[in-house]
Amino acid sequence: MSTGVIKKVAGPLVIAEGMRDANMFDVVRVSKQRLIGEIIEMHGDEASIQVYEETSGLGPGEPVESMEVPMSVELGPGLITSIYDGIQRPLDDIMKISGNNLKRGVEVPSLKRDLKWEFVPAVKAGDEVEPGDVIGTVQETALVQQKIMVPYGIKGTIKEIRAGSFTVEEVVAIVAAEDGEKELTLMQRWPVRRGRPYKKKLPPKMPLVTGQRVIDTFFPIAKGGVAAVPGPFGSGKTVIQHQLAKWAEADIVVYIGCGERGNEMTDVLNEFPELKDPKTGQPLMQRTVLIANTSDMPVAAREASIYTGITIAEYFRDMGYSVALMADSTSRWAEALREMSGRLEEMPGEEGYPAYLGSRLAQFYERAGHVVSLGKEGREGALSVIGAVSPPGGDTSEPVSQATLRIVKVFWGLDSELAYKRHFPAINWLNSYSLYLDDMEKWFNSEVAPDWMEGRQKMMSLLQEEAELEEIVKMVGMDALSPGDRLKMEAARSIREDFLHQNSFHEVDTYTSLKKQYMMMQLVNAFYEKAVEALSKGAELRKLISMPVREQIGRFKYIKEDALDEEYAKVQEELDAQIAAAFRKEDR
Repeated sequence: MSTGVIKKVAGPLVIAEGMRDANMFDVVRVSKQRLIGEIIEMHGDEASIQVYEETSGLGPGEPVESMEVPMSVELGPGLITSIYDGIQRPLDDIMKISGNNLKRGVEVPSLKRDLKWEFVPAVKAGDEVEPGDVIGTVQETALVQQKIMVPYGIKGTIKEIRAGSFTVEEVVAIVAAEDGEKELTLMQRWPVRRGRPYKKKLPPKMPLVTGQRVIDTFFPIAKGGVAAVPGPFGSGKTVIQHQLAKWAEADIVVYIGCGERGNEMTDVLNEFPELKDPKTGQPLMQRTVLIANTSDMPVAAREASIYTGITIAEYFRDMGYSVALMADSTSRWAEALREMSGRLEEMPGEEGYPAYLGSRLAQFYERAGHVVSLGKEGREGALSVIGAVSPPGGDTSEPVSQATLRIVKVFWGLDSELAYKRHFPAINWLNSYSLYLDDMEKWFNSEVAPDWMEGRQKMMSLLQEEAELEEIVKMVGMDALSPGDRLKMEAARSIREDFLHQNSFHEVDTYTSLKKQYMMMQLVNAFYEKAVEALSKGAELRKLISMPVREQIGRFKYIKEDALDEEYAKVQEELDAQIAAAFRKEDR
C-alpha cells in the first residue's frame, strides 16, 4: 500500500509527496481523519488528489494512504429506494452515526451488510456461464426484481450454487474458471469512470413516452436517447425533470441532484415516497435511486456524482431494464470541474472552463443508449439520459450549453417569458428540436396513428406562421389582418393554450397517453380546417371564432382515459353541427 505525506492543501485539492507507487484514479485516504479522495494527476512522486470532503484544518505533513483501487460503486440488492451522496455513501446510515450534519471521514458501506435477501437460483451446477449471464434473482422491491449477473471477466462452469437468504457479502455460487475457482456474491463492484461493457448498441427506433404533450408530440426523445433541458432560473427545469422521473416509461429512475439547491432535493425526497406509480399503484420510490449532492456539499463530490449515478443506471440497463437518468444540473458539475482545473493551475479554456469540458461531457452522455447486454440470452436494455443545464442569465451561447448541444440530439429550450406567463412546460416550440423524429416516424405512424406525423406537422406550421403574424400585429394591430390570418392566429392560440399548456399538478392533465394526444391533435386541427373551409364558403369569422365547441376542445385534456372515445365522437359531432350553424343567417 502506497503511503505519502501532504505537501500542500488548496481547498478540495491536496498535493501529497512520496506517492510513486500509486496510480491515476486510485482512491486515497487523506490525513488521520481518513477523508476520501481520488488521484487526478501525477508528477514524479507527487500526486494531486481531489478530496470529496471538507478539507479545512488539514496541514502539511499529515499521512496519505492509497487504497490501490479506482473509485468504484457497489452494485447489488439494496440500491433501489436508497438515497446516496455523490460518492455512494448512504445518507440515512450517515445520519444515524453523525446526525443532521455530515461529519468528515465517516466510513459507511454503500449496501447494507446486515440485510438478508432471498436468492432464487436460475442456473444449476454444471452449467456453463459467461460474463453477463443471470445466475439467479432477488426480489428487491414490489416493482423491481434484481438479476444477479456473472461479473465481467469471469467465465467457466458452475461448481456450486445455493438458494436461500444471504447478505450481499455471502457466497451464493462458485464458478470453476480456467484460472481457478471464483466465488460469486450478490454484490459486485465497478469503477465509475469506465462504462460497463455490452455486446452491441442498437439504433434508436422507439420513443421514451413521457405523457408530456409538448415532448411526445413535438420533440420526442428515443429510448436510449439523450436530451438537454437548458433554461434560466425559474423556468421550470427541475419541475420538468420531476415530471419525467414520475411519468416517463422507464422501469428504473436514477435521479442525480448535482449541486442543486437543498430545498429542491427536499421536494424530491418528500414527493417521491408519496407518489404512486401509475402502472402499479405502488410508491414511485420503489423503482428509484436518488443521489443527492446539494450545493452546500463539498464541490469535488459533484464531479463524482454523475459518474456514480450513470454506473448504477448501466447496471440496471444490463439486466434488460429501461432506465431513465435525470442529471440536474450538469452546469453545476462543470463548475466543479472548473474549480478543480483552476486549483491544478491548468490553462483555462473559454470562460475559465477547462479545455477538456467538451470531451468529459461527451464521455458522460455517450454512456446512454439502447444496447444488447452481455450474456447468452441477449437481453435488451435502454439507458436514456436527460441533463438539465443552467446557463447564467439563460444565455445558451455559453460553453456548457454549447458543448452539450454538440452531443445531445434533443433540445428542450426553456423560456423564462413563457414561464412568467404561467405556461407549463415552458418549452419554446420555435427554438427546440428533436433529431430522433425521422428515426421514429415509422413507429409513431404504425403504433399510434398513420397520420400522426402529418398532424404534428400541421400544428408546427400553424405555430410558425403565428410567430410571423405576431410581428405584423405588433405594428398595425389585429384588425389589419385578413379573416384567414385571424383564423390562423385563433387556431395557433388554441394549440398553445389547449394542447401545449399542461398542468403538472392536475390529477388527469399531468399525464396524457399517446392515444389522447392524437385525439387532441385531431380536434385542434379539425377546428382549423373546417373553419377555413366554412370561411371560404362565406361563413362569418366572428361566428366561427365564438363557437361554444371551442370550449369543449379546450377541456378535452381533462377527460379521463376511459371516457375518451365517447367524448371524442361527441365533440366531433358538435363541431360539425356548429360549423353548419355558422352559415345560417342571423335572425332579424
